[in-house]
Amino acid sequence: MLADRKIANTFGELKGEQVSTSPRGFLKDNPAIELLKYKQFYFSRYFTDKEMLSNNFLKEMNKTFRNLRGYFDYMSEVLTTDANGVTLI
Repeated sequence: MLADRKIANTFGELKGEQVSTSPRGFLKDNPAIELLKYKQFYFSRYFTDKEMLSNNFLKEMNKTFRNLRGYFDYMSEVLTTDANGVTLI
């Protein structure tokens, strides 16, 4: 998902606060250590005043949200299931 071209082209890199060292319980050489350091996961996109006032703004906003839909779906699944994939709601 982080390598998804739509996300990368629309939002750039994943953002969020990170811890400076490897989290407890994880080895420093874990292949995913840089992702494990995140305390937050989000993407952001800024629009200029000109973009917001254009006639195509709603179309561009819709495209922006569609490009992020995979991330929304993934995070919804992760945050509403336990480690075995059983729903929590």
